[in-house]
Amino acid sequence: MMLRLGFAWSTSSNTTKHIAQARLFTGSLLRKDTPYTLYNSRCSGLPQALQFGQKSVLASTGLSWDSFRSSGAVFFSMASGSDGPDTLKSPKHTNRLSKEKSSYLLQHAHNPVDWYPWGQEAFDKAQSEDKPIFLSVGYSTCHWCHVMERESFEDEEIGKILSENFVCIKVDREERPDVDKVYMTFVQATSGGGGWPMSVWLTPDLRPFIGGTYFPPRDSGRRPGLKTVLLRIIEQWQSNRETLKSTGERVLEALRKGTEISASPGETLPSGPDVANRCYQQLAHSYEEEYGGFREAPKFPSPVNLMFLMSFWTVNRTSSEGAEALQMALHTLRMMALGGIHDHVAQGFHRYSTDSSWHVPHFEKMLYDQAQLAVAYITAYQVSGECLFADVARDVLLYVSRDLSDKSGGFYSAEDADSFPTVESTEKREGAFCVWTAGEIRELLPDIVEGAAGGATQADIFMHHYGVKEQGNVAPDQDPHGELQGQNVLIVRYSVELTAAHFSISVDRLSELLSDARAKLAEVRKARPPPHLDTKMLASWNGLMLSGFARVGAVLGDKALLERAERAACFLQEHLWDEEGQRILHSCYRGNNMEVEQVESTVYVNQMNRFNAKEGFIHKSDISCFYHDDSNPCASPIAGFLDDYAFVVSGVLDLFEATQRVRWLQWAEGLQLRQDQLFWDSHGSGYFCSDPSDPTVLLALKQDQDGAEPSANSVSAMNLLRLSHLTGRQDWIQRSQELLTAFSDRLIKVPIALPDMVRSVMAQHYTLKQIVICGQPDAEDTASLISCVNSLFLPHKIPDVQIVVSQPNILMY
Repeated sequence: MMLRLGFAWSTSSNTTKHIAQARLFTGSLLRKDTPYTLYNSRCSGLPQALQFGQKSVLASTGLSWDSFRSSGAVFFSMASGSDGPDTLKSPKHTNRLSKEKSSYLLQHAHNPVDWYPWGQEAFDKAQSEDKPIFLSVGYSTCHWCHVMERESFEDEEIGKILSENFVCIKVDREERPDVDKVYMTFVQATSGGGGWPMSVWLTPDLRPFIGGTYFPPRDSGRRPGLKTVLLRIIEQWQSNRETLKSTGERVLEALRKGTEISASPGETLPSGPDVANRCYQQLAHSYEEEYGGFREAPKFPSPVNLMFLMSFWTVNRTSSEGAEALQMALHTLRMMALGGIHDHVAQGFHRYSTDSSWHVPHFEKMLYDQAQLAVAYITAYQVSGECLFADVARDVLLYVSRDLSDKSGGFYSAEDADSFPTVESTEKREGAFCVWTAGEIRELLPDIVEGAAGGATQADIFMHHYGVKEQGNVAPDQDPHGELQGQNVLIVRYSVELTAAHFSISVDRLSELLSDARAKLAEVRKARPPPHLDTKMLASWNGLMLSGFARVGAVLGDKALLERAERAACFLQEHLWDEEGQRILHSCYRGNNMEVEQVESTVYVNQMNRFNAKEGFIHKSDISCFYHDDSNPCASPIAGFLDDYAFVVSGVLDLFEATQRVRWLQWAEGLQLRQDQLFWDSHGSGYFCSDPSDPTVLLALKQDQDGAEPSANSVSAMNLLRLSHLTGRQDWIQRSQELLTAFSDRLIKVPIALPDMVRSVMAQHYTLKQIVICGQPDAEDTASLISCVNSLFLPHKIPDVQIVVSQPNILMY
């Protein structure tokens, strides 16, 4: 079961009416007199975003999903991004994105499209020329964003149509999550799905009137391409402009009302046990028993689900439901660790699995996955004592330390899925950096293993254990475009005991052989062309990763991991905290000289201004500073969003609990106060995702789903509770309760959408317990008591070390 985002509006009949009108209108806009059918996938291995994308584009054409499925259309061939050997040549085109810092925007800097970054210059051009805006949103490691760039945005004809008839704006969703959330809400509401790349057409005052995700470049049979869609929109803009504008305004108003989340008068906090039990039941219903996880395919790690299940077990240890919850979490984590989604050679986890057995992944690696999975695995170690889970947690942090770490102490965002198979290659392939042929492994591991049955070589043993086959181990239905033909994705097929027995060697000897083989493969991979590395450093994801290092370091008593956590916290203070403005900055970047740089050109709007109520748009006279170019003296870094504050506060609190250094508690307290000032909804409770006074963000949203990342409101609910116990501020307990009450409808009906928030509801019910360890902080017996506490998963605890000279060490719970 996979819940879609942003469906709070669906219960409103008025909203539904306006959305239905928009679907009918956009369908007729694109259909005109010709029935169009779009792509259909008969293959479960395609990326989720693209599968959602079919529904997005489909809804815009007015066709039903069922009739679309039965058409039997097939997908296009995969393509890769343009960064590579060709970029060494002098580019034919250069647009203003070449001055940006975002890797994603720079990937489009040489398209034959007159791209603008999100900012006032683009808005003014649309207003003065009365042109619609084409908004394209994606991120640098998005495979299907690369596809659309190569097929459409590098196409001279399509580039000319876009540049002459639209104001074209490129947005990195990781750089501007506020913009992404608003228009993704529109796409999901009008189509039933969403994904990236996201394509949305706006009026000059930023109101969306049609949207989708991926579009192929041209028609194929009954399938409409981007060129056709563009020409239809141009025609309608010229002949039916007022209808477009009014439709966009009606849909936006419906979304504004339908996405509102607030506490009703007299509403109380929902029952913790009831909400938790319902969440457990919904997860159990969607659980896939053979390989774990919560859907057939594609299958995502979903660490928020796993953390909830382990928390649920702690308060239901003696019940069958509690035992089942723990089994679901641990089995899923084991299967993931053994699967191809886990990089057995270079560590870390890929984004998701295209099949139900965690075998063939989508190969990109995201920082937020590593952060949350490190915590999930170390938690599994706490509750089970199985060394496998601790080893995997260390494995994840090793990957992040080696491949995603900046010398400043910050963490990079992601590694791409695509890379060049060889240095001579001119076209990238997904997974090329990670996969192996049987011939490569036999050549690399030729030595006969002394004492092994049948004169087996190291290659024989390795291939047996990791499921390597001569013809490749990727099924054709998991490789619809032939990119992995003859290749092998490593997956553990047998336990070490079974493999050792099969070859008549000891388990210890087998472990040595496998470790040696992995090291040899890792050296070979170093010589391959690496995938693109997005060196953008985000406050939010760095906050998540800070938690990972702090919590794993505390549980394992590893001083090196705790020191790395402190370096990350110092990085956040030095590079992503504006002391003068008392605000978090959203992002910074690794510059050409390997130094940390800030974005130099972005909109900075006077936060006290709003849209002109009559004209519906801001004017130059209404803003204190707007984008021109890199020389703009008013240019300002991107201010932090709610995610940035919530995730950093959580990470800093985890660091305080791990080190007991008061400076981190003090900073967390200050950050929480600033978050309250910037984002708290004083009327309806809960936090807005972005500054609600920003006039360029049309919807004041509150994220109501824990997805790939937890909702910032979910994290904030627990942050407030923890801080209230640590600082004695009772108002923060009340604020946490008010926040949870605002989401009570969602929590009661579909708690599976907010498993991380359910944990906060449980913490309110069971109350946090303060564990006081009295003694000298540096004493051996104090450290022993702290280690004892850290070895246990106690989700409702607050540890506190107090210096007491006159009495022996004691632990009070």
